Amino acid sequence: METRNERRYIIFALIVVAIYLAPLFILQENAHIRVHDNLDSNLAWYKVLAKSGELFGGVNGVIPQIMNGLLSRNAFGTEYSVIVWLYAVFPTMTAYGLSQALTRITAFFGMYLLLKQHLLPGERWMPLNIFASLAFALTPFWPSGMLSTLGMPLALWAFLNIRNGEGSLKDYLTLTLLPLYSSIVLGFFFFLSAMGVFWLVDVVRGKGWNLRFLSSIVYMSLIYMLVEYRLIYSFLFKGEPNSRDEYFHAHLPFWRAVRLTLKNYVLGHTHVMTVHTLFILPATLIAIYFVYSKKLWRQEKIFVSLFALNFFLSLWYAFWFYEGWLPLTKKFHFMDTFNFARYHFLRPLVIYASFALALKIISLQGISWAKTAKWLAVMQILLLGLFNDEIIYHKKPAVGEFYAEELFQEIRDHIALPQDKYRVASIGIHPAIAQYNGFYTLDSYNNFYPLRYKHEFRKIIENELAKNKTIRKYFDKWGGRCYIFTAQLGKRYMIKKDSKRRLKDLQLNTDVLKQLGGNYIFSALPIENAEENQLALDRVFVSKQSAWKIYLYKIL
Repeated sequence: METRNERRYIIFALIVVAIYLAPLFILQENAHIRVHDNLDSNLAWYKVLAKSGELFGGVNGVIPQIMNGLLSRNAFGTEYSVIVWLYAVFPTMTAYGLSQALTRITAFFGMYLLLKQHLLPGERWMPLNIFASLAFALTPFWPSGMLSTLGMPLALWAFLNIRNGEGSLKDYLTLTLLPLYSSIVLGFFFFLSAMGVFWLVDVVRGKGWNLRFLSSIVYMSLIYMLVEYRLIYSFLFKGEPNSRDEYFHAHLPFWRAVRLTLKNYVLGHTHVMTVHTLFILPATLIAIYFVYSKKLWRQEKIFVSLFALNFFLSLWYAFWFYEGWLPLTKKFHFMDTFNFARYHFLRPLVIYASFALALKIISLQGISWAKTAKWLAVMQILLLGLFNDEIIYHKKPAVGEFYAEELFQEIRDHIALPQDKYRVASIGIHPAIAQYNGFYTLDSYNNFYPLRYKHEFRKIIENELAKNKTIRKYFDKWGGRCYIFTAQLGKRYMIKKDSKRRLKDLQLNTDVLKQLGGNYIFSALPIENAEENQLALDRVFVSKQSAWKIYLYKIL
């Protein structure tokens, strides 16, 4: 039963979340948000998909606008994901704001229910539960991941209810709805397999078969298989080789894997940023010290288990890239094409649940320690406030400046042909910008496209790759960014309009570019030897509302 005091704390937490989200709704396209794996990809993909006529395309369908229509419809995910519909129905920044709000509010209540009912019950711990849940909800998660990681506490709450024989309709409703706003490959495959291990441990420990718990795990897995039917189809019916077939993960020597373990444990990972280094890590270390010194192993076994699991997940993540896997990856190719390192996506759940339990352990050590625990919680929330996108990315282009719709409308009008009648590629800016503005691009950022296209596209840039080991390895060993790389720029593809640089000694195989249907290049910099590359400068475009200056080159 919710108390008045609890209600006040919850309202306070929701107000903090609202303040955190306010810049997105107030600033709209003037807001600053993450570029990497966000503006440079997913947000453009949602728009391309919505306008492609292939939202409900068949499993063998393609996206005509990208890579000459060789990009599979399945590369853009399922139409049964709510996020796809948000971007299909609403303008980009409205959809983005709504997605953030839905994710963060669900994350807050999911973690709070988990802590309140299963990990830290009792009115005494309610404030700590609220603060830990609020902190969890403010973590700078990967936006297109939706509830793939931040929904795990809610799913665990439902599973624990079912495991304890208390399962009700709301628990099964939770397991049914979560797959509509999360991804199995970006979180829940690893969570559900962990639940399977959890069930198996119960069996081994003599707690019975608990078929209801097992059935609930199978049930949620089946829902994911229905929602993610495109992914399942692509996995079962592989078809022609794709770009992931040249992804090789096992390359780190032993000591670099050890270093990566410690780095991940202390600092975290960009796709599951937990911002735990300054306050949460010290809190858990203080708590484990008290457990050790006062021999509280039995009383605090859940905290100790989570503490150990947290380190093990970092160890697993780092050593997935250890070169010792090579003999197995050569025998079992799926170990390269599926990223099993992502078990570390469980860490946000583990870290913030550990944080709440650590605060409890610290609070029990006396009045001064209780004050310390509260301040650790408050400082963590304030720190996360400083990780707001508007602060972190304020030096990056705003959304409107990034996609530069007015500038690209000028280019579209200047070319004066239907956009499906010509093909473009970009140098020094992300191809997603052209895609967002309706241009048909030969280049793209996608992890799942025909390998033959990668090999053909490589011929365009083979001379540039030969001059720069970094981009050669980046393209050949991965290739998710099928870009026109240059040795001079390397992995820089956000060259702003105020740059004074010029592209020198560029060596493109323009004949291959023409064979693929290329007509224009959007370059962020002037090309000094354009004629040698069979390119002619058509016109230069610049706008106050754009972060870029575009040199439009026609392919001769």
